[in-house]
Amino acid sequence: MRVSRDPTSALPFGNLVTESPATPWSIDEFTERLRNVGREQYHDRHPFHELMNDGNLDREQLRVWVANRFYYQKIIPIKDAIVMSRCPDRNIRRRWIQRIVDHDGQLLPDGTVEPGGIEKWLRLGEALGLTREELESEQLLLPAVRYSVDAYLHFVSTRPWVIAIASSLTELFAPKLMARRLEAFERHYTFIDPAALAYFRARLTQAPRDSDHALAIVHARCTTLAEQQAAVGAIEFKCDLLWAQLDAIYFHCVQPTRPAPA
Repeated sequence: MRVSRDPTSALPFGNLVTESPATPWSIDEFTERLRNVGREQYHDRHPFHELMNDGNLDREQLRVWVANRFYYQKIIPIKDAIVMSRCPDRNIRRRWIQRIVDHDGQLLPDGTVEPGGIEKWLRLGEALGLTREELESEQLLLPAVRYSVDAYLHFVSTRPWVIAIASSLTELFAPKLMARRLEAFERHYTFIDPAALAYFRARLTQAPRDSDHALAIVHARCTTLAEQQAAVGAIEFKCDLLWAQLDAIYFHCVQPTRPAPA
């Protein structure tokens, strides 16, 4: 059963503490508990993703997903900028900034821009017939998607910076999802230009690099049982908000319960 977690919780590290203070977990046990969240709660198991991967979505349903997921995509570098602004360790910041470059793109010395993940997502939307105005204006954004994504920014703004970093560890589970998604799009949705799938291809290498870095930080900085539990809780919260986004999309365009308000 999925358990909702309050992103405004006043607990010291913002998670549900389930054990009394005791000896910290070993690194192996800590890592296993982190990874187990993905096995049990990651959104690759959501019915909407199952429909997508089986080729059972139509063009309009894919448009809804792309338009709503774009809101999440465009806050990722904002989230990472918040993490950097709260992190006192310049060695961590030197590496963390690459995440912002990956999504925002990079201004090159000749004045041109190397596109990042946000630009690649816009091109995916265009391949499905969406305009940049439709995506960037948020006119297709569902209220529950906005709420869940905004809750993520609140989380990283109010939790200890190490716990904010721990929430990014859903990247441990992303490569498998991306590989399956890429295969599904190439197999079932041949009306999409393969070049528009560049975002998925890039994440196959970026996500493992990023998760290795974040995991090393969490291992080094979460040294008490309470901190380790908070790190696990951060991934659980992140999985919940990713799942909530797909719930909103699923009930809007697959199994609508009522008309959207005018």
